[in-house]
Amino acid sequence: MAERSLVSRIIEWLRAGYPNGVPEHDYVPLLAILRRQLTEDEVQQVSSELIAESAPPPEPISKIDAGVKITEVTQELPHETDISRVRTYLEDQGWPFDDSPLAPPDTDTTDDGGDRPDTDEDES
Repeated sequence: MAERSLVSRIIEWLRAGYPNGVPEHDYVPLLAILRRQLTEDEVQQVSSELIAESAPPPEPISKIDAGVKITEVTQELPHETDISRVRTYLEDQGWPFDDSPLAPPDTDTTDDGGDRPDTDEDES
């Protein structure tokens, strides 16, 4: 019943703010306001599952792993604020978190198509 009450309040709020309907140019900002967020229970669930599936510290849990786990739990793409909440929870539990993106592939140049790096020693 409380869920229906929340939905009713949201509809009343929308009708008060947009008595003639929502203009097309307001759809995206409105959806941003109404987007789903992880509940506190879901933050704890995601974090607990990440800890259970991770290597022992000091191996940090990655931002990518957190995003994938949030998607598994919510069936929606993760939002940056949800990843931040999971990061905070993990750090509060003493678990390290790697917030950096994936490292780009190594782009060292080679003299023979990739087998050995170029060096001046080979020239005699």
